[in-house]
Amino acid sequence: MEQLFSFPVITIQPESSIFEALLKMQTNFVKHIVITVKNKPVGIVTERDINRFLGDDKTVRAVDEIPIKHVMEKNIITIMDDTEDIFEQCAARMETFKIGSVILVNDNGELTGIVTRTDLTKSYSSIFGGKYLVKNFMSNKVVTCRKSDSLKYALNLMNKNQVSRLVVTNENGLPIGLISTNTLLTHSDYFTKGNPRSRDYFLPIHGENFCVNDLLNDELLIINEEEDLTVGADKMIKNKISGIPVVDSNQNLVGILSKTDIVRAFSLVGLHEELRTKYKELY
Repeated sequence: MEQLFSFPVITIQPESSIFEALLKMQTNFVKHIVITVKNKPVGIVTERDINRFLGDDKTVRAVDEIPIKHVMEKNIITIMDDTEDIFEQCAARMETFKIGSVILVNDNGELTGIVTRTDLTKSYSSIFGGKYLVKNFMSNKVVTCRKSDSLKYALNLMNKNQVSRLVVTNENGLPIGLISTNTLLTHSDYFTKGNPRSRDYFLPIHGENFCVNDLLNDELLIINEEEDLTVGADKMIKNKISGIPVVDSNQNLVGILSKTDIVRAFSLVGLHEELRTKYKELY
């Protein structure tokens, strides 16, 4: 079972600060941290949770002053680690509760692992070929920016639209890059050069003149809307990304595919197969 889900799990104590949580996210390249007491999960927090909390918090408290217990989601979704069809069960929970991970526990309620969107995307890419096309599950809502836009503008645009990534387009509206909150966090020098009291952990220190182009890769991964969904899942896993711009046959931007879309497909594929079998038998 250990080979299927993520382990060991990155954890933190309830009294630890937001700064400590962010530092663990950056150094361990994770988006979820489980809050534990005596190895029993009591909450979970994501980078998006922290970003949203700091945006709503009207006090002047710094990130090294705010305990993570004030940010964490306390109503955690757990599942027994010996559950049959565990990935199918986790996919259903993620889709139902609109969450990015499910915590695994043993009979004593102790933390034993975590199933994330990445785990399900990896599994989907190797199992469900020929079931769906990218266009069946991609999101048509695409928020875009230009490479000349400032990083602060890009971050504000993500927060305003409640998205984790922006597709960077040229003057003709064609995709040329992708930038996400994870891109900002990964490249942040806040943890090595910054003031742990500052809230601007996403933005470069003294980076007022930094723009989106400064963080773009030379090569953009895209996928055609007619491709098999497993191709998109495989691209995300192999390239360690969470979203891919979708184009039509003319290379026009028509959508974006994310791991959230893959989880939704995972949660439905079993039901669809049952219906296909049922009606095949009837007719």
